[in-house]
Amino acid sequence: MRKAGLLLALVLGQPLLAQDAETGGEPLSAIDWLSRSVAPNPTPAPTVEPPVAESAAAPQVSVQPLDSRSPDAVGLVAPRISGLPRGLWSASEQERLAALIAAQKLDTLPAIEQLMRLLMVAEADPPADADARGTLFLARIDRLLEMGALEPAAEMLVEAGPDDPDRFRRWFDTALLTGEETQACHAMRNKPTIAPTRPAQIFCLARDGDWQAAALTLNSARALGEVTDAEDAMLSRFLDPDLYEGEPPLAEPERVTPLVYRLREAVGEAMPSGSLPRAFSHADLRPTKAWRAQIEAAERLARHGAIEPARLFGIYTDRVPAASGGIWDRASAVQAFDTALREGDTMAVADRLPEVWEGMREARLGTAFAQHFGPQIAEMDLPEDVAETVFTIGLLGPDYEAVALGHEPRDAEEEMLVALARGLPEGTRADLAPEDDPISLALLNGFEAEQPSEALVQMIDEGRVGEVILRAISLIDEGRAGDTGALSEGLAALRAVGLEDPARRIALQMLILERDA
Repeated sequence: MRKAGLLLALVLGQPLLAQDAETGGEPLSAIDWLSRSVAPNPTPAPTVEPPVAESAAAPQVSVQPLDSRSPDAVGLVAPRISGLPRGLWSASEQERLAALIAAQKLDTLPAIEQLMRLLMVAEADPPADADARGTLFLARIDRLLEMGALEPAAEMLVEAGPDDPDRFRRWFDTALLTGEETQACHAMRNKPTIAPTRPAQIFCLARDGDWQAAALTLNSARALGEVTDAEDAMLSRFLDPDLYEGEPPLAEPERVTPLVYRLREAVGEAMPSGSLPRAFSHADLRPTKAWRAQIEAAERLARHGAIEPARLFGIYTDRVPAASGGIWDRASAVQAFDTALREGDTMAVADRLPEVWEGMREARLGTAFAQHFGPQIAEMDLPEDVAETVFTIGLLGPDYEAVALGHEPRDAEEEMLVALARGLPEGTRADLAPEDDPISLALLNGFEAEQPSEALVQMIDEGRVGEVILRAISLIDEGRAGDTGALSEGLAALRAVGLEDPARRIALQMLILERDA
């Protein structure tokens, strides 16, 4: 129950089938950094059978094992909690959905990232053309991995059963990045459906303490040409680092995967995770890492909602900064503010709030700060000189509508923020946005005048709700780039399928966060 609650807080707080010659035609993921830890499903050898048909024409049929089921139905959040319909995907084609998911932008508003995480983990019926491979399921997992949301991705993979190569290699990589490789190595050894590649097998043998078997396996793989020169050099140092003491460092890898990352770390040539895909930052959250590396990784992940804000602020307050400037100033400001808040010292909170808020905004962590501290700040009777900051934090926090209802706007800008937080209730002035502010006008239109296009309305009528949501998100991101008509239509489409709360959060963040940027 506790794990389910944490996951709910986390998600609510190249072509897909391109071929890779290096792996003998193994389909690539939508992401290109997955470890080649397992071999693809082998092609069965042809057998000679007597003729069973008079015609040589191939019938148009599709087959799958009788006991197989599509993993597309797997999810972590039930419809009654997510607010999304069980038929979210069922009226759409799996390939179209997978393409739409892969096309979404990674660096976007926190509210959009939150909605995407919810879509990816929602429990829903599979598409009508779903099969045992689970094209949509893998697209959802890959999106979570790209977003850095490793915990829900791993939970979904376990729920679906990492019994085939496509699912196992993703689970194996999440384990490598979160420090849980022992469990993955044991599973690799015990699953007859999984054929590990030599580098993965050698890593796991050594991880299990069987260094002699690992060395013998490497010698055999080298003789049979089953490892590349780069893999050979890396694995040799991994198994016998003393032999290579004083040698020049390894050449830069052509492709950094979680397995390569962990092997290089083991031989003393760790790579900074900040220059790698977002998911790699999880490796720096391990307690064996330096405090600065932990803070940098937590900031990067919390900025995009990939970890809960509580984890970031727990790391900030874990030790006493020994230096100043940049990241250390943020840590010091958070610690001073947290102490004042826990002691209930109103004046100290008011004194510390401007500094910590400015640091959080500059680091693009304002939403994480508001989600974590907003409710406590709202309960305090703080002086007027920080009222504007308190109001802004409240609108970015979990109780934005209550904050808006209890606030008396002091100018036209605050009046518009209050109206958007309330969803433009009937009787709201239509001239809230100045004519020279196209973004504000577009936001108002999304709540007041704009209707989804005929194409989107038809999709809604056909029950293609998930597809509509994905297209609406794309429209909103186009709006952030300057297409105000797309912004209005995207918001209207979200509201048309019942996603009023995400639409309001997106509108508020457009005004508050994009203005800061």
